Amino acid sequence: MLSDLKKDAERRMAKGLEALSSQFNKIRTGRAHPSILDGVMVSYYGADTPLSQVANVNVEDARTLSISPWEKHLVPDIEKAIMKSDLGLNPSTNGGVIRLPMPSLTEETRKTYIKQAKAEAENARVSIRSVRRDVLSDVKALLKEKEITEDDEHRFHDEIQKITDKYIAEVDRALSAKETDLMAI
Repeated sequence: MLSDLKKDAERRMAKGLEALSSQFNKIRTGRAHPSILDGVMVSYYGADTPLSQVANVNVEDARTLSISPWEKHLVPDIEKAIMKSDLGLNPSTNGGVIRLPMPSLTEETRKTYIKQAKAEAENARVSIRSVRRDVLSDVKALLKEKEITEDDEHRFHDEIQKITDKYIAEVDRALSAKETDLMAI
């Protein structure tokens, strides 16, 4: 019973870490990476469709992405979607291929992105702590129902705290790696 709670807690904390990773991928650095465009939705026959499902996105060089739509008539729609995406990117079209140069980051935009990364990391920490709180409240309920002893509760509390500390440390490592990445010129 307690081992099931522990596994559930670890699984939920790992999901929080995965969510942080996907949020960090949306924060652009100066380098080209296809995951920057993950949130871009293109109008495809009246339905909003992720860009990755209507085109190939490739890294051309360190600062340029190339987008090859599977259907040529989608080129203007993809350009509009990128312009509306609030990523600050300006596509340039060459026939059926859209090139997306990544502008270099100014000091001010780097600091803004670092603030955004810190906010996302704090959200992940809060998520991990709320998982801990939920699991510990379940354990208290088990103690009230006399299904476990107080010693079991204390031992489990310590184990969950160690797991929580491990995932918080992972969040901190991911944040420092992202900060280093953002500050690299």
